[in-house]
Amino acid sequence: MDSAEKIPVGISACLLGMEVRHDGGHKHSRYCTGVLANHFSFRSLCPEMGSGLSTPRKSLRLVERDDQVRMVTSDGLRDHTDLMSDFVERTLPGLAGLRGFILMAKSPSCGMERVKLYREDGELLNRDADGLFAAGLKRHFPLMPLEEAGRLNDDTLRENFIERVFLYDDWCQLVNAGLTPQRLIDFHSRHKFQLLAHCQRTYRQLGPMLSNLKTRPLEEIASDYITAVMEAMKKRVSRGAHVNTLQHLAGFLREGLSQADRTLINEQIDAYLREDVPLIVPMTLLRGALRKVDQPYLQAQRYLNPYPDSLGLRNRV
Repeated sequence: MDSAEKIPVGISACLLGMEVRHDGGHKHSRYCTGVLANHFSFRSLCPEMGSGLSTPRKSLRLVERDDQVRMVTSDGLRDHTDLMSDFVERTLPGLAGLRGFILMAKSPSCGMERVKLYREDGELLNRDADGLFAAGLKRHFPLMPLEEAGRLNDDTLRENFIERVFLYDDWCQLVNAGLTPQRLIDFHSRHKFQLLAHCQRTYRQLGPMLSNLKTRPLEEIASDYITAVMEAMKKRVSRGAHVNTLQHLAGFLREGLSQADRTLINEQIDAYLREDVPLIVPMTLLRGALRKVDQPYLQAQRYLNPYPDSLGLRNRV
């Protein structure tokens, strides 16, 4: 893919093989550099180096002090919280163009949700804190998809994150082109089956929200809408939810297909439910059926093509 067509995504610098960790090493992710780099244009950051720390350096930890989370050296002698906070506040505005961020797990700066937090006496308080930079990303960009590199080894989590990045990129392109009622409706229309798969409740709520766009300012409706969409998209799609969505799609095609075609599609949907075949099998049959039936509404559905086939994600879910 041409670099101009790649989606801009942030990444912790150590995951690209840069020797920026406290011990002078790195955590090179071959999946990121060997697969995702074909589709994502990575912008690398090391918050600890960016805040002025050197490498190698003393390891850092998060400590609760006076009801605040502080980032200190492991020996407790140096507090680098202010340096990190200054870096975060200076850096975050420049990341608005990113469509996602891949973070280094368990890092006191980049870790997401699973970072150890200690008491001042060294006793472990909990294991579910956010690193200071990751917390800033969540606060400043609540819609942006975030994930830790290690969790991308999980087939379902990997597919979910990448699907969200591509959907968020579509939304950002809409906003950059200028929000209009028709563009908002078109966005909802092409992502409708994705929403159905991820969360039926949200799917049912959003239609009425967009049924009358004159009740409130458009920007306000759009903000509530995309917040609900991105929250729904975080939910993992169960096999049953995929089957329900596939059956809805097949129902639209019923009148235009032969009995043999309909039987084959339903057989493979059932085979997917039994875990005999991956999702790509019934999905490919439905995409092939669309070539025989004039259904512009279905052809526009991103559920059928949420990301490039070359990523091979639906071969594993």
